[in-house]
Amino acid sequence: MRGNQTWITEVTLLGFQVDSALEFLLFGLFSLFYTLTLLGNGVILGLICLDSRLHSPMYFFLSHLAIIDMSYASNNVPKMLANLTFLYLAFAATECLILVVMSYDRYVAICHPLHYTLIMSWRVCTVLASVSWAFSFLWDLVHLVLILKLPFCGPHEINHFFCEILSVLKLACADTWLNQMIIVASCVCILVGPLCLVLASYALILVAILRIQSAEGRRKAFSTCSSHLCVVGLFYGSAILLYMTPRSSHSQEQRKILSLFYSLFNPMLNPLIYSLRNTEVKGALGKILGKKRSV
Repeated sequence: MRGNQTWITEVTLLGFQVDSALEFLLFGLFSLFYTLTLLGNGVILGLICLDSRLHSPMYFFLSHLAIIDMSYASNNVPKMLANLTFLYLAFAATECLILVVMSYDRYVAICHPLHYTLIMSWRVCTVLASVSWAFSFLWDLVHLVLILKLPFCGPHEINHFFCEILSVLKLACADTWLNQMIIVASCVCILVGPLCLVLASYALILVAILRIQSAEGRRKAFSTCSSHLCVVGLFYGSAILLYMTPRSSHSQEQRKILSLFYSLFNPMLNPLIYSLRNTEVKGALGKILGKKRSV
């Protein structure tokens, strides 16, 4: 109790405020999306583990992306406020960094093909992936500690379908200036900085591709990068619209839709993008299905 204010310990997530018929439809639709997310990313992860042709740095990082996407989508119905705030932001930050590492992998593969196996050794890949996970969880531990120090005095409702950090901060009855500054720093370090590195990598890749004399060589090089660019565009685009644009430019309902897009739709679309535009993944799937038919 502080003055006439009572600190709250529980909140209600309002979700999408629609009538019961539409709510039933959305429940079925989101359940389908979630199932497809787990199924698609699970298939990608299984193929990478089972097919030796996919035991390369690019697919090593893609397996991490699949794990992140399954965890990401599975983390939207929490039982504890602090648990979700920590895990959700950590998975988002890890995906940002893994996408940067994947762009670096493509840069080395196309711009330095003769030294690819030396530069992208398994030791280097393991270190890059481990640092991405560790940095993201440590960075978001800062958010967790700062949020847990705040007193929350209401209202008892969050107009969102999960405990998104900006929505949670609205319930605080103390100065959240430091929290806001950490969020801005996170946007710069986790969104703007990595996106600049991705764009720089692909600028160099584009220059290298244009120097390739063979039309078939250029087509193959573009093919290996197009899937990753699609994923980068979808993820960073929706995240930047949500966190890097003025709050007044989006209503709360629009913010919820943007959050839904990069927390559920992106993880569902990623395996489709990589499988439909990747001959190696399709070949591995055909090989596994062929074995099952023969058995």
